Amino acid sequence: MSSIPQDRSSELVQLMMKHQRKLFGYILTLVPSRADAEDILQEASLTICEKFSDFEQGTNFYSWACQIAYWKVRAARKKFATSKVIFNEEVLDVISQTRVEMEQELDFRHGALSKCLQKLNERDRRMVLIRYESGHNVKAAAQACGRTIQGAYKALTRIRKTLHDCVSLEITTETP
Repeated sequence: MSSIPQDRSSELVQLMMKHQRKLFGYILTLVPSRADAEDILQEASLTICEKFSDFEQGTNFYSWACQIAYWKVRAARKKFATSKVIFNEEVLDVISQTRVEMEQELDFRHGALSKCLQKLNERDRRMVLIRYESGHNVKAAAQACGRTIQGAYKALTRIRKTLHDCVSLEITTETP
C-alpha cells in the first residue's frame, strides 16, 4: 500500500470496509468451505491493495474486486482437487456470473430481511442472531436464550417461517 498516494489510501480503506462482507459472500459461493473463502479473501485483499493504483476512480469497485477474487478462486482450485465436491471451470464461471447478476436482488433481499428482523420480538431476534450471525450452533443459541434444545429448534423453525413470509411480503410490495 506504500505505492498508493495518501489520498487514495483512505479511499482504499473506505471501499474495502464497505465491500469486504459482500466480497466474502461472493467468494463463499465459489468455494467448498468457509475457511477456504476466508483464506482467499485474505489473498484477494492483498492483491487489491497491491493493484489499487490500477483501479479507475468512478468505476465499480465491487465488480473490480470480484474479478480479482475470481482469479484467486481459480488459482486455489488445485487445493480443492482432493475435495469431494469440485466444480469444473464452466460451472465455476456460471456460478460467478450468476452471483454478479443477482447482486442487486440479493442486496434488496438483505434489506428486506433486516426490516423483518427488526419486527421480531427481542427474544426471537436474539436467538436468530446468535445462531446465524455469530456462527454458533442451535445448542449455543438455546443456552444463550434460556431455552431447551428442542424448544430452540421449534422456535427457530417458527422464526424462519415468520421471516420467510415477511421477506416475501416485502419483496412483493416493493420493487428493487
